[in-house]
Amino acid sequence: MEDYNRPSSYLDEPPNSRLFLVTSKSITEETIREHFSSFGEIQDIWVVKDKQTKESKGVSFVKFAKSSQACTAMEEMHGRCLAEGTKPIKVFIAQSRSSGSHRDVEDEELTRIFVMIPKTFTEEDLKETFKAYGDIEYAIIIKNKTTGESKGLGYVRYHKPSQAATAIENCDKTFRAILAEPRTKNASADNECFGNSRSDHGASDLRDPCLSAYSFGGESSSYSAGDVWNSDLITRCLMVSSRAAVTQEQVYGLFDLIPGLDYCEMQRDQYGFSKGQAMIRYNNLGSAVYAKEKLNGFEYPPGNRLSVTYIDDGEDRTSPVGKMAMQLVAAQMMSMVWNGPSGPQLMKTTAGYAAPTVPQKPRVQTDVVLPSHKKMAPPDSVVKERLFVIFNPAPLPVDILEDIFCRFGSLLEVYLVPGRNVGYVKYADRKHASDAMATLHGKVVNGVKMKVMLADPPKEEVLSDMTHDIDMTGRIFKMTRPHSYGQ
Repeated sequence: MEDYNRPSSYLDEPPNSRLFLVTSKSITEETIREHFSSFGEIQDIWVVKDKQTKESKGVSFVKFAKSSQACTAMEEMHGRCLAEGTKPIKVFIAQSRSSGSHRDVEDEELTRIFVMIPKTFTEEDLKETFKAYGDIEYAIIIKNKTTGESKGLGYVRYHKPSQAATAIENCDKTFRAILAEPRTKNASADNECFGNSRSDHGASDLRDPCLSAYSFGGESSSYSAGDVWNSDLITRCLMVSSRAAVTQEQVYGLFDLIPGLDYCEMQRDQYGFSKGQAMIRYNNLGSAVYAKEKLNGFEYPPGNRLSVTYIDDGEDRTSPVGKMAMQLVAAQMMSMVWNGPSGPQLMKTTAGYAAPTVPQKPRVQTDVVLPSHKKMAPPDSVVKERLFVIFNPAPLPVDILEDIFCRFGSLLEVYLVPGRNVGYVKYADRKHASDAMATLHGKVVNGVKMKVMLADPPKEEVLSDMTHDIDMTGRIFKMTRPHSYGQ
């Protein structure tokens, strides 16, 4: 396929119907067609070649007639070998040329659809209608925050991209189903730090132009970014922020260990999704000060540091006497925090009963069955394999990652790329790296989902291997060359 002669509208119509393949350079168009034609009608195949040598660059594109065909091919063929002696291929959905980014089988954006529904629909009705196209992870109806009434809009998330694509293609056209995609992946630093994993569902964050006709209203949560966040302010109200998903019950249970808790509420957007924040209010200033000093930076769940900040509770603080009283109470509580009894001794004891025993949660919380701890490899060991890890919504701390990856043996180093949600893990044994990848890929640890895959070898390593191969070839040639004898 001579791609340059095709208009971009052809390449991206329908959306997500074009695959991006990373293969061995020996893989031909005929081999690709042979393995991918069983998934549906192939409209074009383009093997990218060097302009001078006309040799394959190991990159190809496959254009299907339907998005569901492309998604199914991606799910089935990613990681397969197309020919004996070749490396496993990588298969992605090729994004439109304007964005230039490719998406893999683990990309959650390919599994969520946005639909228009009758306002009488319940979540069960929504699930019942769309379950015919695949297994549903959840279905949500967008409601008016004030009245609680349905807005006639909803989300359905499937387990696989092919299921979402099939639903879009085959559901009743009155639902006007489309893929729900965030406007941008480059969220602000604050959102990356404290956003909940579902915070990107908000319809106002959609980039599809079809949604511009939908009316979402202008509701906002109780506390917005424009509220007063003053480091000099000391109040009975606190805002708790977490980058990992936590429930209201978990936050309440933690802050209720300190006597005087009046109120705890998770902050949600107008569509009912958690913003990763909770508002806490105590009935006295001393408890609020103690909670702020003790729990700000506290790891809960392990590996996730909570941020606790004072927010304005609306009380009048213009009185000089009131200011002095507030400062006195704050100073007394600060002194008690740093010089008095430990937290468990003080918590709840002032209410007339002993503090409940708080079970110590393990540092690593996951459903994955992990091996026991093993020693790390000596620092001077040779790196035999590198793993590439993608984190969502944010990277885990290095010490937690070392705790996880050292359990498979011969771990050398864990390295996080600054400013990005990715990192590398180095092993001194290929089998141990393979075991870690097989166990942890796609799993959630401490509220963070990880994609674990083989990293491309460093350029210097490739050059070293090539030099070694050339040297060995020369030696073999010398050994097998016939000797010439003089007369």
